Amino acid sequence: MDTIILGLLLLQSRTIYQLRERIGKGLHLMYSSSMGSIQAAVKKLLCAGYISYEECVEKGKYKKIYVITQKGRQHFAEWVNAPMETQNMKNPELSKLYFMGYSEKENRSGSIETYLSGLREQHRLLCMICEEADGSGVPVEYQDVFHYQLVAARYGRDLMKFNIEWYEKLLEEMEGK
Repeated sequence: MDTIILGLLLLQSRTIYQLRERIGKGLHLMYSSSMGSIQAAVKKLLCAGYISYEECVEKGKYKKIYVITQKGRQHFAEWVNAPMETQNMKNPELSKLYFMGYSEKENRSGSIETYLSGLREQHRLLCMICEEADGSGVPVEYQDVFHYQLVAARYGRDLMKFNIEWYEKLLEEMEGK
C-alpha cells in the first residue's frame, strides 16, 4: 500500500479521501481501499518522512493535503526500478474451494454463483476503465505512466475473464454437463 500511495502522490497531491477514491477505482485489485488500511499506510509514510502534508480550509472544511517528499521520491524510485519479484499469488477464496467438499452440497453452486457475480462486476468495471482510457489528455511527460497503468488494468480485466470462465466450467462440471 505504501508504494501505491507514493506513486499516486507523484502524480498529484491528494487528501486521504482522494487517495481512497483513486485506489477504489482500479487499484483495489492490488490493495484494499479501506480507510483503515490507507490511514495506516499514510501514518507509516509520514513517520518515515516519505510524505508530508499541507493544511488548508476549503469551503469551511479543514483538509490535509498529502505531498510526497524528496525522500519519498527516492524511496519510490528505488522500489519501482528494482526487478519485479515472483511472489505467491494469494487468493483467500481458493482455500474455500479447496475445502468445499465439507460444505453442504446444496450450497456449493449458490456459493460459486455469488462469487461469479462479484467477478463479473469487477470484470465489467475493468472493461469500462480499459474502454474509457484515452491518453489524449495526458501530458507528454506522463504518457509512459498512463501506458503502464492501462496495462495493469488490462491485466486485471483479463485475469477476471479467466477466473469467470474457469468458475463457469466448474459449475458445469458440478452439474454433470
